[in-house]
Amino acid sequence: MSFPLLTATAALPAIGAIATAAVPAAQRTVAKWVALFFSLGTLVLAGVVFARFEPGGDRYQLTESRSWIADFGVRYELGVDGIGVALLGLTALLIPFVIVAGWHDADPLETKSSRWRPTQGFFALILMVEAMVILSFLATDVFLFYILFEAMLIPMYFLIGGFGDRAHAGSDENAAKQRSYAAVKFLLYNLAGGLIMLAAVIGLYVVAGSFSLSEIAEARANGTLEMATGTERWLFLGFFFAFAIKAPLWPLHTWLPNAMGEATAPVAVLITAIVDKVGTFAMLRFCLGLFPEASKWATPVVITLALVSIVYGALLAVGQRDIKRLIAYASISHFGFIILGIFAMTSQGQSGATLYMVNHGISTAALLLVAGFLITRRGSRLIADYGGVQKVAPVLAGTFLIGGLATLSLPGLAPFVSEFLVLVGTFSAYPVAGIIATSGIVLAAIYVLVLYQRTMTGPVNESVRTMPDLKARELVVAVPLIALLLFLGVFPKPLTEVVNPAVKHTMSDVQKKDPQPEVEAAK
Repeated sequence: MSFPLLTATAALPAIGAIATAAVPAAQRTVAKWVALFFSLGTLVLAGVVFARFEPGGDRYQLTESRSWIADFGVRYELGVDGIGVALLGLTALLIPFVIVAGWHDADPLETKSSRWRPTQGFFALILMVEAMVILSFLATDVFLFYILFEAMLIPMYFLIGGFGDRAHAGSDENAAKQRSYAAVKFLLYNLAGGLIMLAAVIGLYVVAGSFSLSEIAEARANGTLEMATGTERWLFLGFFFAFAIKAPLWPLHTWLPNAMGEATAPVAVLITAIVDKVGTFAMLRFCLGLFPEASKWATPVVITLALVSIVYGALLAVGQRDIKRLIAYASISHFGFIILGIFAMTSQGQSGATLYMVNHGISTAALLLVAGFLITRRGSRLIADYGGVQKVAPVLAGTFLIGGLATLSLPGLAPFVSEFLVLVGTFSAYPVAGIIATSGIVLAAIYVLVLYQRTMTGPVNESVRTMPDLKARELVVAVPLIALLLFLGVFPKPLTEVVNPAVKHTMSDVQKKDPQPEVEAAK
């Protein structure tokens, strides 16, 4: 029996969560190092998966299959494709940075001994989320994916509601109420989507007789699986609704600004850079893979919603006064680009969308974590409370600028490549949609540069005059992320050569080919 590498990769952070939670209450520093150790171990295993993955090989590799609930046809099936391995790498890469950035975020404000262990709980929950997200990228059984899709809401709920941002205007009681509101809203929105998805999952089993992606694909290829048009469309809508909430897509997005605003900066990174990618990833794997005709039927509406997300999110980001809520609305705009690329149904668009998931995760992590360092120093999220920071903390201001420039997809930084591919792929199939989407680039330049101008330039605000620059621990977080943005901005080949073959499989699922350019005959 071969070594179950995929299971080990997902199990290691879960074991780490248990080990971290078991550390005695007084040993907070030990708990942090335990969590970091297991996150780095997971990164090593993810690197092994990436190294063993063959881009030109089978669609799903390193597969594992075990009977789980035999009476209902549920199996524990794992397999990784090019899209899944890219997002697995992103998740394993970011979690150590999240842990180091949040090193002191869950330390108790009082030094009194207590049986409650907030530090242990904080890092254990982060590792548990990592385990569930990794498994969701690897699951090739629909029911197994659904269980993970829902289960990850529980640790996220406690991370948002129990470990909120301490830089909150107003009383502690008011801050607690807003954290609770944000956590409950996050949970209810995603539970609503999950319940509708559950109905669709059951419906899929009734029609297909299996939850296994490989068995369903084989039955479709053999002609033994036929879905009525109406049935396929209803099932597609059930899946898509849940994924559109997770992504999030307008108008199902309203939970995200609340959740990111009230969470600590590392938890906000966990939300938008990692957990939300499960939604867009699932659109590629399940919506397009299981319901190709319904996906093509829904394309005009989905593209319209994606365009609204791009423009709406960017416009609201321009008008924000809160740093973290600005980044949240910018992320809504970016998710619009990702979904636009997926449903453009072109190889450039879908390759760009997959790269966008990875690059958005890195750029948003860089910007949010540096913003978190800034907010922790001043104790405020309001843009108006800053000014002239670059004169007193030039390294902090410089890293903040690079993170912001990556967010607006400046050429030479990683997000530019993915956004360019999305726009090229969209324009070749839907020229008007491609033109409208470019407005998001212009608006991104406005909200990023205005944010930098108001916080970092101009006269030094008295409240930031004594602000220290980035310390060693914070540089360990910021510098590698910025280096990665630069590296993938000029050399994206390590990702594209893994992603492109997987995109060809997805294009084959929906039986789409890239539009051929119209060339006038030479006279």
